Amino acid sequence: MNTINKNLALIITLSISLGLYSQNTVFSTIHNIEPVSNHYKELKKIDSKKRTEYAAMDNIVYPTDNYLDFILVYASNEPYYLNSSQVKFITNSVSFPANSSEQTRAELDFLIDLQNKRTKKQEKRVLQLARIGYWPHKNYTNTDDRYENNLKDLFFMAREISGEKYNAKDYPKTANLLKGVMHDTRLVEFVVKFNLLRARPYHLDANIKPLQEIPTPSFASGHTLWAYMQAYTLSELVPDKRSEYVALAYEIGLSREIMGVHFPSDEEVARQMSHRMLLLMWHTDKFQKDYKAAKSEWK
Repeated sequence: MNTINKNLALIITLSISLGLYSQNTVFSTIHNIEPVSNHYKELKKIDSKKRTEYAAMDNIVYPTDNYLDFILVYASNEPYYLNSSQVKFITNSVSFPANSSEQTRAELDFLIDLQNKRTKKQEKRVLQLARIGYWPHKNYTNTDDRYENNLKDLFFMAREISGEKYNAKDYPKTANLLKGVMHDTRLVEFVVKFNLLRARPYHLDANIKPLQEIPTPSFASGHTLWAYMQAYTLSELVPDKRSEYVALAYEIGLSREIMGVHFPSDEEVARQMSHRMLLLMWHTDKFQKDYKAAKSEWK
């Protein structure tokens, strides 16, 4: 079966099991996801199963005392484009390598190597990227002093790739689409994180000295998830910029590894999750309405 037919078969299967389509939905699809590449491709080949001689490591999870409690509220929100069955489907479709596995050890060694090689220039850039991120709760009221900066972060990728003129004020329909996408991104991010409770790399190996410690579980990477969600969404609006958006998303994902706060598998699975989420959103009337309105701003 060729790639196109495989994708069609997947869409049909999902539509039957999850009720993606209404009678008014036009049958179409998004760009295919790019093949796994770079170090992710090589690390993915390594055995991810538990090793009995290191079984104690499999009992290590993200410590509950470190939770940032308000973040848990995101996991209880109602989806915007997705539905609850789809959120559950996505959550149940992902997993990470066992702590005791050869793959996790190889990923930890990779992170230590990055740490040993990181430069002051890299540190400055990755800490800059760490501060970027749209949060729906900051958008609740424009009396919040974080409101304008939050909207600026909503358009971070659009500005970086397509130019400074792109902003929420001048592109309100695109802002509406991205807000809906980010609402579901944050929801799925924290449902997955707090259901699977993966420890951070520095919890498994004391040789990893992160540039920051993060108050949420490791899997999957939230920065990578939102970066690819926006990259894939924006590249449907501006297809000729796809490679640039994807490259920026890759940089954002890699920045989390350079910081020592995420495993490579956190990034690769987040990339795959984001494409799966957009595919599910794409085949809903609500998303299509908002997407077509946003598309009209990019002519």
